[in-house]
Amino acid sequence: MTLQDATEVVRDDKAVYAAGAVVWRLVDAKLCILLIHRTKYRDVTLPKGKVDPGEMLAQTAVREVHEETGIRVDLGVPVGVSRYFMRPKRQKVVHYWAAEATEEAIRNSAFVPNQEIAAIEWVSLKKARKNLSYPVDLEILDEFERLVDDGVLHTFPIIALRHAKAISRSDWHGSDASRILTERGRKQAKAIVAPLRAFGVRKIITSDAERCVQTVAPLAKALDRKAVETELISQDAWEEGRSDLRAVIGKRVRARKPAVLCSHGPVLPGLLGELALATGTLQGSYLGSASALEVAAFSVAHLSATNPGSGIISIETHVPKQ
Repeated sequence: MTLQDATEVVRDDKAVYAAGAVVWRLVDAKLCILLIHRTKYRDVTLPKGKVDPGEMLAQTAVREVHEETGIRVDLGVPVGVSRYFMRPKRQKVVHYWAAEATEEAIRNSAFVPNQEIAAIEWVSLKKARKNLSYPVDLEILDEFERLVDDGVLHTFPIIALRHAKAISRSDWHGSDASRILTERGRKQAKAIVAPLRAFGVRKIITSDAERCVQTVAPLAKALDRKAVETELISQDAWEEGRSDLRAVIGKRVRARKPAVLCSHGPVLPGLLGELALATGTLQGSYLGSASALEVAAFSVAHLSATNPGSGIISIETHVPKQ
C-alpha cells in the first residue's frame, strides 16, 4: 500500500467549488455504489453540489449527499478532484470522498423523486462505468476502484487540529496555558464543527491549555460528548520534556475509532511523526506539510480499520476561511 500525497484542501476564488462522494455499501458481500439520475439534465452522475457561503468542502460533501439522496454519511478517504469548464469558461472544481452508507442510514433515508433528482440507484462498479454520463466521473471511479483493489475501503480518521486564534503572549498577563481565544478564534472554533463532524469524529482529545479546550468546546457540545483534557499533548509538557505523544497516539490507533486531537503548532510535527511510527508508514516531507497548520486548520490521516498497522492511506489538510 502506498501513501497518497498529502493534499491541502484550499480554494481559488476564481473557480466554482463543489464537493460530493462515491457512496458505497456491501449487499450480500458485493460492492454497490450510489448513482443519481438528475431530472433537469437527464443524466446519471455521482452525488455532489456547490459549496454554500462559509462552508468548508468536507461539510459540503456530506450536506449534498444527504440533500440529494436522503442518506447521512461520514467521509472516508479522498478519491480525487474533477475539474472542468463551465460557461462562460469558468472552471468548476469538485472534490470527492469515499463514503460508506450504513444500513441504518439507508433505512432512515426519506428520499422521494423530486424536481432535482428523479431517482437514485445502487449498482455494481461495472454497471456504474456503463451508466455514468461524464468522463470526469469515471476518473473519480478509477481512484475509488484503486482503494477497493488495495482493500482499504473500511477506514477511520485520526485528525490533528491546531487550536484556533488565541490572544498573543505579549497581550496576555497570565500563564501561557491560560491564554484564551480571541473573538476571531471563537468564530473559527464554531466554523470547524461541521467539517470535523463530516469525518465522523466521536472522540475528542485536547491539550489542557485553555486555548485548545475552548477550540473543541463547540464540537463537544454539538456531539454531546466530553472532551478528554490531557497535558500529554500540551505545549508546556512538550517544552519541558514531560509530554507523551506516543502513548496518546498509540491508544487512538488501537481504538480504531474516529478521533480529533487538538494541540499546538510546535507539538503537531511530533504527533504526526508518532502516527507514522505507530502505523509503520515511511516518513517524508508529507508529514511536514500536514503538520504545518494555520490556526484552526486540521489534517485528517486515514487508516485502515482492519489493519491500521499497514500504514497511513492518505492525509488531507483543511484550512478554514480566515
